[in-house]
Amino acid sequence: MSIDETNEVDRQKRRADLMDVLIRAGLILALAVLCFEVFSPFLTLMAWALILAVTLYPMHQKLARKVGGKQGLSATILVLAGCVLLIAPSAALMNSLADSVHTTIEKVQKNEVEIPPPRDSVAEWPLVGKKIHAVWVKAHADLPAFISSMQPKIGNIAKGALGMVAGIAGGLLGFLASLIVAGIMMAFGKGGAQACLAIFERIVGPTKGAEFAKLSTATIRAVAQGVIGVAFIQAIVVGLCLLLASVPWAGVLAVIVLVLGIAQVPAILITLPAIGYIWSTEGYGNVEAIVYTVLLFVAGMADNVLKPLMLGRGVDAPMPVILLGALGGMAVGGIQGMFVGATLLALGYQIFKGWVVDPAT
Repeated sequence: MSIDETNEVDRQKRRADLMDVLIRAGLILALAVLCFEVFSPFLTLMAWALILAVTLYPMHQKLARKVGGKQGLSATILVLAGCVLLIAPSAALMNSLADSVHTTIEKVQKNEVEIPPPRDSVAEWPLVGKKIHAVWVKAHADLPAFISSMQPKIGNIAKGALGMVAGIAGGLLGFLASLIVAGIMMAFGKGGAQACLAIFERIVGPTKGAEFAKLSTATIRAVAQGVIGVAFIQAIVVGLCLLLASVPWAGVLAVIVLVLGIAQVPAILITLPAIGYIWSTEGYGNVEAIVYTVLLFVAGMADNVLKPLMLGRGVDAPMPVILLGALGGMAVGGIQGMFVGATLLALGYQIFKGWVVDPAT
């Protein structure tokens, strides 16, 4: 065989090998896309389950040692305790809200609701005082006619409120499902940890794999602990504000704020009805009502400021990196994005730092 014929055979072989590689790569890409399409409906649930499993795993291990090393029993106890702590306050809140709405509707239909006349000082409020005073006078003079005149707006508000309640209920159900899946992950935690470590070692090598796996775990736990810490602080602040304003059941409402805060449900759902109670009760002057309204509104929104400040403690990455990752992730993907963003930016920072120190890595 001549040299030209040999070169031609080599070229044909290389073309055939390249075609095989392209076909295989295309099939793998198609398989990956199809797998993602199948898995995408469960992506949020599984991500939350992973976050909960990583966060609760140390507690799970302590409990497992107390029950004779039974991983399944320990995970079951944690899941049941979490369900009880989440369901009981949420059910009490929803039941109370439903009773209040039902009672209010009945009173309005029977024309038993009496709106007290507004004080003259209301009209002196800056910017909106005159409008509020005029609307208040109409509601006091003839409430049924006022409601009829506001019917389209009331209908839109009711639809929005119903959608918000449905969204909260769906979020709580999703959180419960994630907690159950997290329990399964914790029961098989050792095997899962080894699998994650193997994935990191496959991607970044055996030297950096363990370090990156540890960093990811620490970042998720730090962010989660920051969320829980913020929930405790906000519950205390809201409880103190409710006590200061003499709102009934302040302690119970503070506990509900704590549980809802851990489940990432906004505390303003508690503070807004409390503000409504203050304005509908005759025992408060205008100045007192305004002060308590500002305090409760700020307390209900405090988590938006506290979360970035408390994230990333104890992580082998600078606080600004964790803060930027959490804020950017929250802007893109909400509360779940906060965990993902902080973890990704911490890993990216470590990779960049390692490349700067030793470019060979």
